[in-house]
Amino acid sequence: MDAPLAFITGASSGIGQALALRYHQAGYTLALVARRTDEIERWRAAQGLDPARVAVYGADVAEPDSIIAAARSCLERQGLPDVVVANAGISIGVDTAEREDLAVFARILAVNNLGMAATFHPFIQPMRARRSGSLVGIASVAGIRGLPGHGGYCASKAGVISYCESLRGELRPFGVKVVTITPGYIDTPLTRRNRYGMPFLMTAERFADKAHAAIAAGASYRVIPWQMGVVAKLMRALPNAWFDRLLVGRARKPREHADG
Repeated sequence: MDAPLAFITGASSGIGQALALRYHQAGYTLALVARRTDEIERWRAAQGLDPARVAVYGADVAEPDSIIAAARSCLERQGLPDVVVANAGISIGVDTAEREDLAVFARILAVNNLGMAATFHPFIQPMRARRSGSLVGIASVAGIRGLPGHGGYCASKAGVISYCESLRGELRPFGVKVVTITPGYIDTPLTRRNRYGMPFLMTAERFADKAHAAIAAGASYRVIPWQMGVVAKLMRALPNAWFDRLLVGRARKPREHADG
């Protein structure tokens, strides 16, 4: 039998890279997508991965035509994936009292939300016709409740959770699985810029092991690590007044246009 195929966006670093390695170790052929294709190629060579099992596609998920073209190239060159992981995402602090941050907010939504829908789009109809496949959306515990200074990121990840839930209901009758993976704090270049404590921090490699297992098991929704799932449920249950007081003085994610 031919090796199964995994299509992964945001594969040039962090979670996407760790997932790519985990799927390669599981015997998958890879279709890896990023704007920085040179980063993927350097990483592939450093890991000693067989070039015959790794195809690299350049695309910007914030531009629907770009990611759709990459997906169609994958379909023509490698066939229909068994697993599609929409992992590409950005996290930038915003203050919507500042006019310039509205453009940042729009960019976050373009990458994290529209980019995910555009990533899935080319594969939905053929997976429905085949009556199999898994579409995996990478969300975040930041999508559970809004955090001061994180309005763009929290809103986008709440949108990921709701979008994947909606899509899951649409595709269930056709045998296509939609899996929402909700990371807590994972040690990646994205989180190393944070200026606040990150409880239950997990390595990207350990996260990839857990995520791969959840996807293979067909989980509809999984928080990784599980301890952050408990924290998220407690946060969701807190009355607003308590939650607001708890966050007083919490450091915010740096803004793109912040002075200094």
